[in-house]
Amino acid sequence: MDERADENRLGQYLMARRALIAPEQVGMPAGSKRRVPGLRREEVALLSGISADYYLRLERGRDDNPSSQVLQALARALLLDEVETDYLLGLATKRPRSRRPRRMERVPQRLQHLLSALDMPAFVEGRYFDVLAANRSATDLSPRLAPGHNRLRSLFLDPEEREFHTDWGRAVTDAVAAFRHTVGDDIADPRAVELVGELSLASARFRAVWARQDVRPLEGNTTEVHHPVLGALRLNREKLPVSGLVLVVYYPDQDSDTAEKLRMLASLGQTERNLSTP
Repeated sequence: MDERADENRLGQYLMARRALIAPEQVGMPAGSKRRVPGLRREEVALLSGISADYYLRLERGRDDNPSSQVLQALARALLLDEVETDYLLGLATKRPRSRRPRRMERVPQRLQHLLSALDMPAFVEGRYFDVLAANRSATDLSPRLAPGHNRLRSLFLDPEEREFHTDWGRAVTDAVAAFRHTVGDDIADPRAVELVGELSLASARFRAVWARQDVRPLEGNTTEVHHPVLGALRLNREKLPVSGLVLVVYYPDQDSDTAEKLRMLASLGQTERNLSTP
């Protein structure tokens, strides 16, 4: 999260989104002499029904008070969905500049009890994608799901995590878009600034994905991973909000090959724990 861009977050978002749209997607001729990826400024202005000069002022941060009608028109021109449009509208809303102290995230005891009762991999994730609590099934599935790890940091900086995800490219794109949806428009959040700054310095891939400014919630889905012992696993993933945190649960389809492998994984994990107990 580049604090130097704080004053022109709206312009940065507009530039990033127009660069992702092929002219043919909006009925514009592609041509062979384009010097920029995606749409030109004047094309976005034309599609939005505003002057090219006014659009230029928006991108350069010279007008920080566009009307809702203008923003909605820009959203349509840039093919934004409902979540992305809400994000765009939020960028144009003036926010207080004061920095807030970092909040300590705690897992309620009842949620700890729920984790222990689940016989499938489950963990609790905080606002910044920190793993705050996990059951044994989760840590058997991946040691990077243990408390103290950060899901974004693991995805981009841990080579084993890259091997774990069958489609690592999609995993990182989805995670960054979900992170931006959660905290990306909060310029007064020191923890978010710290984490994005660290990843930007350490990972060229993160810089590229972050620059796209994708934003969407990371909801329930199906994912495929590769366990170093059991091989390919196809898991359903649910992310359930609880007490300001997120309970993440992985579970297989009933009577599937993955279900049998997870039973084997639980047995192996219990055996290892018994052997390590004096």
